[in-house]
Amino acid sequence: MLERPPDDISPTALARLSVERFIREGAEITPPDSPIGILAERAGAFVTLRDIQGNLRGCIGTIEPACLNVAEEIIHNAISAAIRDPRFNPVIAGELSRIVYGVDVLSQTEPVRGQEDLDPSVYGVIIEATEDHRRAVLLPRIEGIETVDEQWNAVHQKAGLRIGDHVRVLRFTVKRFGKD
Repeated sequence: MLERPPDDISPTALARLSVERFIREGAEITPPDSPIGILAERAGAFVTLRDIQGNLRGCIGTIEPACLNVAEEIIHNAISAAIRDPRFNPVIAGELSRIVYGVDVLSQTEPVRGQEDLDPSVYGVIIEATEDHRRAVLLPRIEGIETVDEQWNAVHQKAGLRIGDHVRVLRFTVKRFGKD
């Protein structure tokens, strides 16, 4: 198997290679020597795994960068999405050919007043309870979430909060790469 991916690998191809190597061999790939483009940047990133019918199979990410660059964020988050998403059983080798990968690279977050500053087709949202710091993240352009009210309700439900609870609200945009 390829020991080190090429510097110009696409984000989704890097996610696929990371998962396949880990599931088949139990090893993490080495990041590209000198990643180029977005892979060289420093940003949070989410990796989403779906089956060929479009059903979610795993999604794990970082809001703020935890690694040296986006290439390393993708490697770590792809493996986590495949084996550590608590909503799903770990991916097994027999599934690998039927997984579709998506990568979202996040902009820096910015504080906003609330719903009036959101648009689910443009912005992802993070809410954090001011009392107990429960928080949730919702990426933009989620299928089935068309309105600000739907986005607001979904992120509150995900955090285990009620509408009206005191929350801090942040928004962000993403560069989305998918279907590789």
